[in-house]
Amino acid sequence: MDLDVFVAAHRAEWDRLDQLLGRGRRLTGAEADELVALYQRAATHLSQLQSSAPDPVVTNRLTTLVARARSVVIGSRKATWRDAVHFFAAGFPAACYRTRHWWIWTGVLFTVVTAVIATWLANSPEAVATIAAPEALREMTREGGSYESYYSSSPAAAFSAQVWTNNAWIAAICLAFGVLLGIPVIYVLAMNAVNVGLGIGLMASAGRLDVFLGLLIPHGLLELTAVFVAAGVGLRLGWTVIDPGRRTRTTALAEEGRAAIGMAVGLAVVLLVSGVVEGFVTPSGLPTWARIAIGVLVWVAFLVYVFVPGRRAALAGETGDLAREDRSDQQPVAV
Repeated sequence: MDLDVFVAAHRAEWDRLDQLLGRGRRLTGAEADELVALYQRAATHLSQLQSSAPDPVVTNRLTTLVARARSVVIGSRKATWRDAVHFFAAGFPAACYRTRHWWIWTGVLFTVVTAVIATWLANSPEAVATIAAPEALREMTREGGSYESYYSSSPAAAFSAQVWTNNAWIAAICLAFGVLLGIPVIYVLAMNAVNVGLGIGLMASAGRLDVFLGLLIPHGLLELTAVFVAAGVGLRLGWTVIDPGRRTRTTALAEEGRAAIGMAVGLAVVLLVSGVVEGFVTPSGLPTWARIAIGVLVWVAFLVYVFVPGRRAALAGETGDLAREDRSDQQPVAV
């Protein structure tokens, strides 16, 4: 493409579009039709320039012009409570359901690695001895030791807020840095698997596995599932860099990235629930079976939320991305 010839051929149309956008009065019917036609042409011109001759000066001018025209043609729209309700009723559960194969297998692999580490430590006194001195191990695993006292180390409300912040940060790392081919996500998962396996293995070696599981399960089922979802979405985002499918890589990353940002909001709410359970239920004086029952009930409720309304919304075409009218224009161009 000869950039100078292209600009000379279409400058008059761009100037006329700029003129129509700059008018302070209402447009006539003919002028409104003309603005729409010029907006569509300018969007096509922008796509052609971006794919064939990405001159920064011309591209920036056209990008601004098309954005202004789009806001006039389509109209700006502010987010409302209806958008939030739609997101939690359809968008978020659909996004979780759509990525289920990624996070279910992530959870399976995490569980296997954790079980291998825990089993190894539970059956290998030599391995346990390399972790810490005998006195330190007894302090961690004894009744009232650090593993138990951790959950009551702060007031329930403050502890819930602390746990929520930490877990939301882990989920955000998985979602945000998944684009780096998923490598940071794998690292985060590995570190968490080691920590959980270490706790289970040490408490099992001390003959107090039932106590540890009674503390871990009430909040851990929902908390770990939320981390698995975040990790699965992050890994999917990393795979999109490698294989965008039928979409262009830029379009695929934009769509999956926007959905990931939305999922960060949804998972923050899920982790808030697990944080409340960890702060108020896990250290409570309720019987172990009651605490576990509450944790299982909350976890099952989340799974039903994903696999019932989430499946229904996903089959209806919901992806968790922005509404179609809020997305940028994509004009097909033959190159």
